[in-house]
Amino acid sequence: MKFRIDRDALADAVAWTARTLPVRPPVAVLAGMHLEVTDRLKLSAFDYEVSAQVSTDIDVEEPGSALVSGRLLAEISRSLPPHPVEVTTDGAKVMLRCGSAKFTLLTMPVEDYPTLPEMPPAAGSVGSDEFAAAVNQVAVAAGKDDTIPMLTGVRVEIEGETVTLAATDRYRLAVREMHWKPDRPDFSAVALVPAKTLADTAKSLTSGAEVSIALGGQGGAGEGMIGFEGGGRRTTSRLLDGDFVKYRSLLPSEYAGLAEVQTGSFIEAVKRVSLVAERNTPVRLSFSQGEVVLEAGTGDEAQAVEALEATLEGEDIDIAFNPGFLLDGLAAIGSDVARLSFTTPTKPAVLTGKPPQDGENPNYRYLIMPVRLSG
Repeated sequence: MKFRIDRDALADAVAWTARTLPVRPPVAVLAGMHLEVTDRLKLSAFDYEVSAQVSTDIDVEEPGSALVSGRLLAEISRSLPPHPVEVTTDGAKVMLRCGSAKFTLLTMPVEDYPTLPEMPPAAGSVGSDEFAAAVNQVAVAAGKDDTIPMLTGVRVEIEGETVTLAATDRYRLAVREMHWKPDRPDFSAVALVPAKTLADTAKSLTSGAEVSIALGGQGGAGEGMIGFEGGGRRTTSRLLDGDFVKYRSLLPSEYAGLAEVQTGSFIEAVKRVSLVAERNTPVRLSFSQGEVVLEAGTGDEAQAVEALEATLEGEDIDIAFNPGFLLDGLAAIGSDVARLSFTTPTKPAVLTGKPPQDGENPNYRYLIMPVRLSG
């Protein structure tokens, strides 16, 4: 194997592929990154759950393949001087030359490396930037506790031209709808994708204009898998098992009140007031016509109070939230104006941005459980 490649192209491709390398590989070869040279360079990584593969242009002198330590290759690629890189194999070693720098890496047995899963059948495509933004908005509400794997996933529902993403950790629920271009107009599917994998993937596929989404059918190729491809990069992930919560029934159908606050000012005020909030204590919001008063702390400890301009439709209401959960939602709505819709102080509230036109339903909703106030 012998080829030349631009230093930045190599560093970029290796860094992207290395994201999938397992931290504690169950077998030694999974710590490896597979280099395959034909007319292009193809880099692969796999941890039995997630696979990553990227192909990039190179000047080929001799085709071939090798398996080397992925983390070491990533660290070396990132540190190389700004010169073209020449990569060659010499027996059981891989040599990298870049300017006056030279590295020799030991190889692992290529024949022991598992075959990467096949890409499931393509189902359709979506703009890469919109996909990344939508996934980011929803993944924030996914659970981090692996003892309930179902809550660590993002539910992807596809019905015709609409994709709905949903995630919950039982304390908040995020739902985002977006349009996409299905390969078949009557396509419908449901998948539960690990949230961390989905978020990492969506963020890393914005180099191309579109992301192709591939889903395995029942009993067909790629069953239990989802695949994403864009900008010469492709990744697959195993789906999570388990029935997701019936989240649509959690979203209130009508509200008793609705408040609007400037998002930027609201975020800053919540951050300031919550400085005095002890761990797991809420920030209290008292909405009345024209203002909202934020409070944290009790009589026995540090206290903070701040008032902001706000509009309110409906009766005055006092409601309290976990400040971290509230800030996550405010950061995700992507709107200058935050709209909070309530039913009662003890029932979930729904945070949205202000829709572009009155009467339109927002495409993103963040439902948040209030904290019961004592006394």
